[in-house]
Amino acid sequence: MEKSPLDILNNLNIKHPFYSYSTGQEKKYCKETNRRIITSPVDGSEIGEIGFIANEDYENVLTTAEKAFQQWRTIPAPRRGEIVRLLGDELRKEKEPLGALISFEMGKSLQEGYGEVQEMIDICEFATGLSRQLYGLQIQSERPAHRLFEQWHPLGIVGVISAFNFPVAVWAWNIAIALVCGNVCIWKPSEKTPFASIACQEIFAKILKRNNLPEGISSLVLGDAEIGKKMADDKRIPLISATGSTSMGRDVAQRVGKRLGKSILELGGNNAIILYEHSDIENSLPSLVFGAIGTAGQRCTSTRRVIVQEKIYDDFLNKLKDAFSQIRIGNPLDEENHMGPLIDKEAVENYFSTIELAKKQGAKIVSGAKTVLVENNCSQCYITPTIIVAKSDLEVMKTETFAPIVYVTKYKSLSEAIKINNNVPQGLSSALFSLSLREVENFLSSEGSDCGIANINIGTSGAEIGGAFGGEKDTGGGRESGSDAWKSYMRRQTCTVNYGTELPLAQGIKFNL
Repeated sequence: MEKSPLDILNNLNIKHPFYSYSTGQEKKYCKETNRRIITSPVDGSEIGEIGFIANEDYENVLTTAEKAFQQWRTIPAPRRGEIVRLLGDELRKEKEPLGALISFEMGKSLQEGYGEVQEMIDICEFATGLSRQLYGLQIQSERPAHRLFEQWHPLGIVGVISAFNFPVAVWAWNIAIALVCGNVCIWKPSEKTPFASIACQEIFAKILKRNNLPEGISSLVLGDAEIGKKMADDKRIPLISATGSTSMGRDVAQRVGKRLGKSILELGGNNAIILYEHSDIENSLPSLVFGAIGTAGQRCTSTRRVIVQEKIYDDFLNKLKDAFSQIRIGNPLDEENHMGPLIDKEAVENYFSTIELAKKQGAKIVSGAKTVLVENNCSQCYITPTIIVAKSDLEVMKTETFAPIVYVTKYKSLSEAIKINNNVPQGLSSALFSLSLREVENFLSSEGSDCGIANINIGTSGAEIGGAFGGEKDTGGGRESGSDAWKSYMRRQTCTVNYGTELPLAQGIKFNL
């Protein structure tokens, strides 16, 4: 690339990232000991330094957000949608530099960086249309001269806690929907990838300022897990939408549940592809390989298990090994490369420790399990995608490792394959490759996949924003993005209007004075 991936930060006139809230006003509230230097996993270079928010500034954020909500909720929903549309327009203008920043800061391929920005644009378009709906139901009343209906109102402040693997897209999923519903947002991004979030916040802050809207409509707080816990405990935030590990989600759920708040949880995945004997193996390979190595295996929808019918097992395994041998690993800003680095050295350590654990449990490593030396790189975060042949009851297969590790196991009947698919704690994404209508319908039936996402002849990774996204079991049960996921960001109100001259009671109860 001719330009630096950090150019977008420079163009937004961001001199240093000591942020308290929405407009991105520079505020040096952090102490010397409460700072962190952020380096790129791409080449180990320093991106910049951030400061974690202090308690007094957190209170300022909440006060500003509460005040902004009082005004924002009174603005007609289509007008709120217009502001979200403007965000999408600005993201279009900044797609390339913002995509490059995401790639450089997080390590995903440049095409995936662009794709993440496109996902933000798409959800803004979806939310803009949604702003003219937000419909309730008209219900037939059993009483004469009565109208029974439901309507929806905003909750207030929506807290968004996002993860490093999609540093900005998940924020967009939440804020676009939350804002058209009349809420305001406080966003705590991952402390591993703060700069892309700073850029997005600055872009939106300028839109708010141009339209004379309060700064607290969108707020950014930088910090570690302690700030996330503070948000989860805060009664002033009626809804927390959290994306991350299952252990993190359990903690959030307990904290929010203790105060009877609401939560949307998008947690771990352990996703499987089933290959039936009627599968088109050649067409399945690109989806499978992308699912396994996209974002270096650090997506919640990454393909982690491949369940192969025994009749095609040997042929498939040979083709998978051949496909993996063609993966080009290196600087993700070079579009010739398929896969970039893991996020940090801790992720690399987890990758190797998982491989060793699989070997101890009797699995066989047939490809990968190595580090990769990349020219002009000091991050030491590049590794090879790994294929592990294992029996279906291998214990380590039931855990999620954020790395490009694929377990391959065989089965005889489809019912056995579905049982293997479902026999893990997580329930996010699943896929079946088959040209048999009977097998497809069995996989999609109530006795089939128990995941929130069930795909046919496409992989586990990659979802359109029009459908609700989320999973079951240890994945948390939350739903974001499309369909009717907007209802999670509002409170339902059932209304009965008596426009008659009498006062009949429900259920025919008689009460005379």
